[in-house]
Amino acid sequence: MITLSNDALIAAAEAVLNPHRVGDRLFGDVGAAVLSAAGNLYTGVCIDTASGTGFCAEPAAIAAMVTAREYRIAKVVAVWRDDEGRLHVLPPCGRCREFIRQIDADNLGTEVVLGRGRTTPLRDLLPAHAWPDPLD
Repeated sequence: MITLSNDALIAAAEAVLNPHRVGDRLFGDVGAAVLSAAGNLYTGVCIDTASGTGFCAEPAAIAAMVTAREYRIAKVVAVWRDDEGRLHVLPPCGRCREFIRQIDADNLGTEVVLGRGRTTPLRDLLPAHAWPDPLD
């Protein structure tokens, strides 16, 4: 399996940042990079809409990956730049964590980048992910 350093993955996510305002909505202020298990890199940005139909950057990158007929994610990162120009790594929100899991069951082992030298497997961010046993 091909791997990328956290810094390289962060740089790929940073490269797609391109904040753009339409009225009071902001597009592209969070960028994500996904490294597939096959070693391919996919990126995406967030889209904020007033109607609630927007989405985070991670699903945008994952959609590109799925379009290429890949489903296993080796590593994922999302980044955002604040008003002072400082870059931040953002952990995936709960919806994104579940989305990653549902794309492929093996994605529970996906390495989630939480900083330059810090990662954790998705399963540690998404405990109690198994379907529960019946009560009776």
